[in-house]
Amino acid sequence: MRRNRLGSSAVEITELSFGAAAIGNLFTAVDPAQAAAAVDAAWDEGVRYFDTAPHYGLGLSERRLGEALRARPRDSYVLSTKVGRVLDPLPADTGTACENMSDGLSDGLSEGFAVRATHRRRWDFSAEGVRRSIEDSLERLGLDRLDIAYLHDPDHHAQAAFDEAYPELEKLRAQGVIGAIGAGMNQTVMLTRFVRDTDVDVVLCAGRYTLLDQSALTELLPEAAARGRSVVVGGVFNSGLLADPRPGATYDYTAAPLALLDRALRIKAVTEGHGVPLRAAALHYPLAHPAVAGVLVGTRSPDEVRDAAALLRREIPDALWEDLRAEGLLTEDGH
Repeated sequence: MRRNRLGSSAVEITELSFGAAAIGNLFTAVDPAQAAAAVDAAWDEGVRYFDTAPHYGLGLSERRLGEALRARPRDSYVLSTKVGRVLDPLPADTGTACENMSDGLSDGLSEGFAVRATHRRRWDFSAEGVRRSIEDSLERLGLDRLDIAYLHDPDHHAQAAFDEAYPELEKLRAQGVIGAIGAGMNQTVMLTRFVRDTDVDVVLCAGRYTLLDQSALTELLPEAAARGRSVVVGGVFNSGLLADPRPGATYDYTAAPLALLDRALRIKAVTEGHGVPLRAAALHYPLAHPAVAGVLVGTRSPDEVRDAAALLRREIPDALWEDLRAEGLLTEDGH
């Protein structure tokens, strides 16, 4: 699988990366054996970049990912986690009841994750909060260094993120605790500011450079390309609509508006007219931009991992993109 360097750093990632939110029990519980098998399948397919965060299952994703990778040589893979949400322990008697506490399973949801509420997430983009978050993540992962650390969703914490959190990540990068630094968000305006005003190596842009939303083309991607910064694109299926466009499908985790559903169905008709599944086109689309180093796909089972890898191996004819532009479904400079 092809690899790309992140900015001017020494970190190289595979074009397809393993998003580990799902194995942190996103929306529904994942059996620990299945979580480990999903990581193994990714490895077998050549994936060497794995992304997680403390937010994902109150640390469950980090613990599972660290355990699944522990037997692999440390220099053979790239791992990223995030800062901005610190996990504070709760008193033992306040957690939601759980039949199997060691696996984090629960009947309820903690901010979208089916885990026992053993901790409280607290926003913290202070320098002290960043250092504590990194230390806690390293302990959960069982590692002594990180390849990438992202500022996680600093939308409403801009001043602290730029004035305190980012400088602290720079110090940790200089100390060798972190190989590369960046920011991960579902918007482009602040990510563009990080690219312009800081020395980030990479930004993780979720849902804003897809077959349905090319807003990253306005400023973010041109700025990244001009400044030699890298972009990792997440949310290529826009949370479901581009995976299976049908009534009731979700777009950015809410019910898709009818106009967007119609647009997705029109895109699907074009891709299938070329013998290409919509999901394959959605996965390939961001990779043609020179600033994009890879795509991040969240998977919770070996079958999902193998499916994503198979989609990435498919050949996409240039005529497909030309037809999408001719139908007004892609901007002229969108591919």
